[in-house]
Amino acid sequence: MPEQKSAEFDLNEASRVLGDVFAPWVQDLGLSIANLEISPPPGASADWQPGATLRMAFSERLCRAGGIVCGQALMALADTAMVIAILAANRGFRPMTTVDQTTHFLKAVASSDVLADARVVRLGRTMSFGRVTLLSASDNKPVAMVSSAFAML
Repeated sequence: MPEQKSAEFDLNEASRVLGDVFAPWVQDLGLSIANLEISPPPGASADWQPGATLRMAFSERLCRAGGIVCGQALMALADTAMVIAILAANRGFRPMTTVDQTTHFLKAVASSDVLADARVVRLGRTMSFGRVTLLSASDNKPVAMVSSAFAML
């Protein structure tokens, strides 16, 4: 898919990209885009960062023994959320590839949707960097912290 700058990169465009660009197995994760933050809201702090919030619907298919959502699904959620956040900060599609992702798991999550709050730390011409906080939707407590780097193609 060629690079596309949109005058308005919104939830509809982000959802279209989610459905058209990512592999079918990523789509099988049941992801939805809950929010995009492209511009600072009124009264935003000086350290505000653009980002996106994605939701991964709970499914037994994403669980390992004991009903715990598996780490592989959580890492794929974080990676996908960061791509959408970078596209939002870029205000349109731009090809990229993950070059590093470090995940720190904080606690198990079971029988709950998972939210990914992805923030762009630096949007660059050749590299972009971000952080993602994964939260259990049932209690809004962090379950993992992720830092990542992407090569911008």
